[in-house]
Amino acid sequence: MRTYRELFRTPEFTPFFVVLSTQIAAMTVAGLGLATLVYRDTGSPLLSALALFGPSLAQVIGAATLLSAADRLPPRAAIVGIALLFALSTAAQALPGLPLVAVFSMLFAQGLIGSVGGGVRMGLLHDILAREGYLLGRSLLNIAVGVCQIAGYGAGGLLVALLSPRGALVTGAVLYVCAALCARFGLSRRAPRASGRPSVAESWRVNRRLWSLPARRRVYLALWVPNGLIVGCESLFVPYDPEHAALLFGCAAAGMLAGDLTVGRFLPERWRGRLASPLQVLLAAPFLLFAFRPGLPVAAVAVAVATVGYGASLLFQERLMALTPQELSGQALGLHSSGMLTLQGVSATLAGVLAQRTSTPTAMTVLAGLSLAVTAALAYAEERGTRDRKPGSALSLVTARRSEAGATGRSHRRAESKEP
Repeated sequence: MRTYRELFRTPEFTPFFVVLSTQIAAMTVAGLGLATLVYRDTGSPLLSALALFGPSLAQVIGAATLLSAADRLPPRAAIVGIALLFALSTAAQALPGLPLVAVFSMLFAQGLIGSVGGGVRMGLLHDILAREGYLLGRSLLNIAVGVCQIAGYGAGGLLVALLSPRGALVTGAVLYVCAALCARFGLSRRAPRASGRPSVAESWRVNRRLWSLPARRRVYLALWVPNGLIVGCESLFVPYDPEHAALLFGCAAAGMLAGDLTVGRFLPERWRGRLASPLQVLLAAPFLLFAFRPGLPVAAVAVAVATVGYGASLLFQERLMALTPQELSGQALGLHSSGMLTLQGVSATLAGVLAQRTSTPTAMTVLAGLSLAVTAALAYAEERGTRDRKPGSALSLVTARRSEAGATGRSHRRAESKEP
């Protein structure tokens, strides 16, 4: 599968694409409205950042307790139900006089539910597309995310300016309902990928297995930490420039779109193993300019250039799928999504604390420096890894996967030998 046109000829991909795009637009419009509302009411950069990325903090709890449901729920029913729950909670956040405790409680619940939703959606994508089509499909979805974020932040900014932040929240709730309807009538009914009932014990067991392979563990850290720290920088766009935050978010979405298009559609396969870390360096380095408090034109260009580096996540996701058995794909991708969003929430919290104790530009610069340091450490660990003789090569990924399979088989045989 080599072109985006081929993707849309694949059964069920088009409705899946519409559902995900609508949900991203809903999340973007509602998130900007809520962050603006909280900042106007409190004047707190920390609370504003948590309003935008707060649900991410609950992802780690959901990943530890609920994630086994990602492979054990009927995908269509789960997607419809989650979209309706998000619509209800987003509409409730628009109620006048709602206490902050209630607002953040609902954000926490959204995070728990979202931890399962991410695994369900990406696992379904992996079912719809062949394994060799996953990178191209994920690239197109990331492009759709960028387009929907650009449109969503633009529309959200207009709604906030012309109506109110609450108007943006109501619009987000309506979009979630539209996503639920698209999923109900556009996706076919499918059986769960795995048998058995979801449980906390099963979530822990599979997570331990996914985390046990050193090569896969390095991929997870590369997917979570450097990107999460830069999202912390983005969480400060509202306090950095309240009047033009939507423009900065739009520039970030445009840069991400360009990076995903380049990596997913045009990057030759022989370069994929070499460019993941350099792209993450590109992601962080331009944010160091915020130490000099640049004006809007320079800040917008720096953000757009930097976020091209988000394309590295496609390369790491491809590596993750090559290291993961098919029957665990939903939980593996759910763990990636939950860990990524958790780190985003932690980084947004850290960014808000640093901004309140120092300044917004200082906090952004510190997080960018930390991202560069983590990228360098992970690249060194990958080079020194004993499991991957040639980091990033197809042969090394297959070898690592076989090694894990052999270790799993030996552990099963040991367990069986102890049975009476």
